[in-house]
Amino acid sequence: MTFTLSTTIKVPSAVSALSLGPGEELCVGCDDGSVRWYSLPSTKVSRAVKSLRDEISSIVWTRPKKNEDASVWVASGRKIFRFPRTSQQMIMSIEDASCSIVAGEDEEDLLNEAGWLRLLNLSENGKFLAFGSDSGSVGIVDISSNKITHMRNSHTTVCGCVRFVPDRPSELLSGGYDSALLHFDIGQGGILSRFDIAAPPPTSQGVSLSPPFVLSIAINDAGLLAASTADGRVWLGGGGEKRPATSQVGKKKRSRKWEGLKEDEGLWLQVADGPVVAT
Repeated sequence: MTFTLSTTIKVPSAVSALSLGPGEELCVGCDDGSVRWYSLPSTKVSRAVKSLRDEISSIVWTRPKKNEDASVWVASGRKIFRFPRTSQQMIMSIEDASCSIVAGEDEEDLLNEAGWLRLLNLSENGKFLAFGSDSGSVGIVDISSNKITHMRNSHTTVCGCVRFVPDRPSELLSGGYDSALLHFDIGQGGILSRFDIAAPPPTSQGVSLSPPFVLSIAINDAGLLAASTADGRVWLGGGGEKRPATSQVGKKKRSRKWEGLKEDEGLWLQVADGPVVAT
């Protein structure tokens, strides 16, 4: 399969976040805090949000419902904003957000950059929005009430990625720069399982200069996990994978919780000499 570059969109500031929405809409966030909408394949800005003051770190679209259009959640600094998909205004500002939430966990988070948000992720049922922060905290937003709940456990340093487990909307996975994968029950706010990643043993070719920070996580619909690290590796966790049974006798019962962090059912792949930033 080959791909050909067909269109280039130029923006005045460095792009820090991208998200494709329904109807071939593209939402682009920049490091100057601005957000722009494009109706592809057009390269003209259809709508925009003036600076939200801090760099846009993540953008997530909600799915349209029967009586409700899609909307866009934007993470900027310590805040999460919600903007409507459609608006009579071409240029919007902070005041035009339908919702503005401060996600800092405590006073210290609000006073320094430790509470800045990293990544947003929407649950499969569209009811919850998950986030991680530079302070290591992990939390969710109940979209119906805009109420924030922080998990009782957190990473000891930056939480770089969060991901809901498919088909299990109450289970959330996070990865951090403390080289840990944490698996949460968002209803209880506690940890269901965890995997602490150790650095690989030295080889004859030398030692990696990067610790195994978790940079990215992905979980497919079958429950197979891929987690990438800063030392060039990818961990494939198969413990939570739903496998087709060859017969009714061999059919595996649905477990009480996702078991994707079982170390004995995982496989390490060395895929690069440097950080693997996306899976």
